[in-house]
Amino acid sequence: MGADIDYAEVREIFRRARKARASDIHLVAGLPPAFRIDGQIATGRDPALSPQDTKRLALALLNAPQREALEKEFELCFSYLDDELGRFRVNIYYRNANPEMAIRCCNEELRSAEELGLPPIIDKLAMRPHGIILVTGPTGMGKTTTMHYMIDLINRNRRCKIVTVEDPIEYVHAPKQAIIVQQELYTDTLSFHRALVHILRQDPDVIGIGEMRDQESIRVALEAAETGHLVLATLHTPDTSQTLDRIVAGFPSNDQNQIRTQLAGSLQAIVAQKLIIRADKRGLCLAYEMMIANAAIRNLIRDNETYKLYSIMQTGMREGMITFEECLVNHYRAGAITYNAAIAHAPRPAEVRRSLEAAGISAPAAS
Repeated sequence: MGADIDYAEVREIFRRARKARASDIHLVAGLPPAFRIDGQIATGRDPALSPQDTKRLALALLNAPQREALEKEFELCFSYLDDELGRFRVNIYYRNANPEMAIRCCNEELRSAEELGLPPIIDKLAMRPHGIILVTGPTGMGKTTTMHYMIDLINRNRRCKIVTVEDPIEYVHAPKQAIIVQQELYTDTLSFHRALVHILRQDPDVIGIGEMRDQESIRVALEAAETGHLVLATLHTPDTSQTLDRIVAGFPSNDQNQIRTQLAGSLQAIVAQKLIIRADKRGLCLAYEMMIANAAIRNLIRDNETYKLYSIMQTGMREGMITFEECLVNHYRAGAITYNAAIAHAPRPAEVRRSLEAAGISAPAAS
């Protein structure tokens, strides 16, 4: 009976988060339940949670094997489906020897590219027959949403088989034109690497990887992209050039030339993302950097000259390329973000200032 009461309390927190259109819930000892709304953390006037509260609320969501895994590993990530309130991605971690939770409120329906702020070329990229497309950025910047937007687009337009491996599943796809199989880490498979090896035996056309975490999963993903599959994957890297450098650096030096060659041959595009609070504080604005692999970029990757990528992207607008700086300038000129936000989020702030000055736009006076 106690577990039912505890889950009823968690469920009420879930309900309030949905009503507030929160993206995340944080249950931390010493604070009331906190919601992330439009990119900012907000706490209500509820009583602060005690360590005992966070523990019993966490345990209310777990079955016996999950409790055993938490006790053994001291951290746990899984998806939780409430029949009425939808799917939540739950991360349980320990602080001061006591469990606390960070919970993502998953969306049931994917928005359009326009609503998400994605460029039109994303649709053309999703229709590529093979190769690898990487969606990168820090945690919470919409990478998973972008990947699943492309998966949904393929599902609606291609008669093919799509197989994904995720940790955990955030969006559930019903088959449309495609057959779609979604596998969750620790529910359907023990590791990304093992899952990818077996996915290649499932006759897939498209492979979605929730996150390329290690050397082996990257190697298998590149091999799949080389052998006629379209691979969509996310990475926790801030921009396009650092994405390529980090992939290569993750391998021993004697393997790095081979990895560069594989990347040069199979890469289709890298989309790096950041979500920025809008100037009117009403929601978030997607800023992105888009690199599309053309002959010049493939040569730079192969020759280990990724420091030259920025100049190629600056001149690649007709092909759909854009740098973070150009995107931020466009958002600022459209009134979507503030000048300070454009400068703060630019990898090269001087480029933003230079572009605005060239357009006759000076920095706003300090208030």
